[in-house]
Amino acid sequence: MDAALWTTIIVGFLLVVDFIIRVIAVIVVPRNRKPTSATAWLLAIFLIPYIGVLFFLLIGSYKLPKRRREKQEEINTFIIESTEGIERVRRDHPWPPWLESVVQLNRNLGAMPLVGGNTASLDGDYQASLDAMAQEIADAKRYVHVEFYILSCDQSTKPFFDALEAAVQRGVVVRVLLDHIASFRTRDYRHTLKRLTEMGAKWHLMLPVQPFKGKYQRPDLRNHRKLLIVDGKVGFMGSQNVIDRSYNKRSNIKRGLKWKELIVRLEGPIVAGLNAIFITDWYSETDELLRRETEPITDDLTDESLDAQVVPSGPGFAGENNLRLFLALLYYAQERIVITSPYFVPDESMLTAITTATQRGIAVDLFVSEIGDQVLVYHAQRSYYEVLLRAGVRIWMYKKPYILHAKHFTIDDDVAVIGSSNMDMRSFQLNMEVSLMVRGRSFVSQMREVEDGYRRDSRELTLDEWMRQPLRSTVLDNLARLTSALQ
Repeated sequence: MDAALWTTIIVGFLLVVDFIIRVIAVIVVPRNRKPTSATAWLLAIFLIPYIGVLFFLLIGSYKLPKRRREKQEEINTFIIESTEGIERVRRDHPWPPWLESVVQLNRNLGAMPLVGGNTASLDGDYQASLDAMAQEIADAKRYVHVEFYILSCDQSTKPFFDALEAAVQRGVVVRVLLDHIASFRTRDYRHTLKRLTEMGAKWHLMLPVQPFKGKYQRPDLRNHRKLLIVDGKVGFMGSQNVIDRSYNKRSNIKRGLKWKELIVRLEGPIVAGLNAIFITDWYSETDELLRRETEPITDDLTDESLDAQVVPSGPGFAGENNLRLFLALLYYAQERIVITSPYFVPDESMLTAITTATQRGIAVDLFVSEIGDQVLVYHAQRSYYEVLLRAGVRIWMYKKPYILHAKHFTIDDDVAVIGSSNMDMRSFQLNMEVSLMVRGRSFVSQMREVEDGYRRDSRELTLDEWMRQPLRSTVLDNLARLTSALQ
């Protein structure tokens, strides 16, 4: 055969393969996937067939490995039995009439009940919160459970690690979970693991990507939770990782960026619920199911006692637990919604819920950062500002050089939610998250003080200002928005 014939055969073969790829993609990609996500993937595969297929095979499935999903199902029964205090829930004024159905929703999705008799306090001081956690560890008698998306031993977190080491020396059992990829990217990763090993802590990586050790799943499926439980008596959760507030990145330090966080310190039956989440993740990584350890419940209920419900979410669950909770609360709001989310990239359902709220006459405030630390997410978020502003949402931009990384929202004067979950598609589908829904006006009042502080340190974005954005920014924002759907 001459060269021309060989060229014709090769080109014909490639065309046939290209056609087969497109046909298979149309059949496979949309299955059990949101239309926006399916459309984005199909565009990628049609425009760049071979590269698009490669990326789809690598990160196209947001499901955890089958064995991990089976473990989640196994342990849901354990979670149901791991919290006490259901009978301590106070269904008196001002119990909103709609709250019962939201509680049942959370129960059906994540197995955790609403429990009463809790106390909670907020801390938005970055270093003070690290020190507060270190102090609780210093007082530990039996066990300390540490679970953080990013755990790094540096100058700012040294007291935290010193407290862990001292606890081990006292005979306290210290168990530590840290996300593999997120912590691996930090400057002090190897030093951190060495420090944990030398002190004698029992530690494991969460969702490790170690194919040569037989441990692999989609690389961007991450455990984004932040939890600390001490003796089953005290728990911490929220948005803050255990690392210096600059994240020790040269680019952050050069720009002077500093992270602004919010964590909640909890006491009461709800701490057992937080511990159940840790036990679930520990079992997933180690196959060791820890013995249930709870503290006796005292009868010191007061008018300030809070009802609280832990809501776990992530690819280990069948549904998007956090998204469903957020949507339910947004639709039930009667007077006011205040949202704080550093990475605000809503899907269509959330965008509709928020704009519907303003059309119902609900006042909606959104706190975001004036500047961003992640380029694509920052620009994808900006692409929603116009529709939000036109709908009547007030957008408050927390002034640089701070990155407002706190994740929480309030509904009227009745309910607040705080946790690790952003209001973006990554948190809804790809990340393992944990949220806490709290019913109690005293807690919402604390949240209002935090929100008022944000407002004093923010500037309000107006529609007139936004419409003066240069064309290049609009193009970049819209391109980034398209990539957000590739899940």
